[in-house]
Amino acid sequence: MTEPGIDPNVPPSGTGCQDCERDQGWWFHLRRCAQCGHIGCCDTSPSQHATSHARTTGHPLITSFEPGENWYYDYRDEQLRHGPPLAPPEHHPIDQPAPGPAGRVPADWQSKLH
Repeated sequence: MTEPGIDPNVPPSGTGCQDCERDQGWWFHLRRCAQCGHIGCCDTSPSQHATSHARTTGHPLITSFEPGENWYYDYRDEQLRHGPPLAPPEHHPIDQPAPGPAGRVPADWQSKLH
């Protein structure tokens, strides 16, 4: 590990929120745990799985899993950070919609955001 909470060698857990996929839910944007690669949905999403993962595991840092975004967020002090590149892929597939996944996003999705 380069610094506590970041392991640049761990690949992402998949292309979508692990927990939403398991529960047949949907997400707005995706976040990646910088320590273990868990992909979870953002706090604007109905289920907020990325924050739940951080609280459950104690893993302090996430990064965006959205194309064109390269920031880190530190749950300990609620600040944006810079960090090293992580193992590829750096974002979900370009053809994957946001919100997603395709076919499971309700028509009134905007009213369900936090």
